[in-house]
Amino acid sequence: QVQLVESGGGSVQAGGSLRLSCTAPGYISDSCGMDWYRQAAGKQREWVSGISTDGSTTYSDSVKGRFTISKDKAKDTVYLQMNSLKPEDTAMYTCKAFCRIYWPPRVYWGQGTQVTVSS
Repeated sequence: QVQLVESGGGSVQAGGSLRLSCTAPGYISDSCGMDWYRQAAGKQREWVSGISTDGSTTYSDSVKGRFTISKDKAKDTVYLQMNSLKPEDTAMYTCKAFCRIYWPPRVYWGQGTQVTVSS
């Protein structure tokens, strides 16, 4: 059973920063695209950012310029650096691995880490 483990959530004031971590087995973080999603209370889950196996990164418009996704292969960890946080960033953040090395492709999710931003 593949397990993704997130950490780094917490409570901060608007304008503050947090760094989320998602640790996965080495073969997962090396071979699969990794994404961060978030879900605020009463809202649908939304995609936040992704990093592909070649290291290319993408961001949703709502976080572009404020969040940075990165990967540390030595630690089998994907990070989401979140700066200039806003109250609307408050949500449960979850990481996902999308693995095309399998057919059909496999998807793995973590349990999530809560981020709360106060005004």
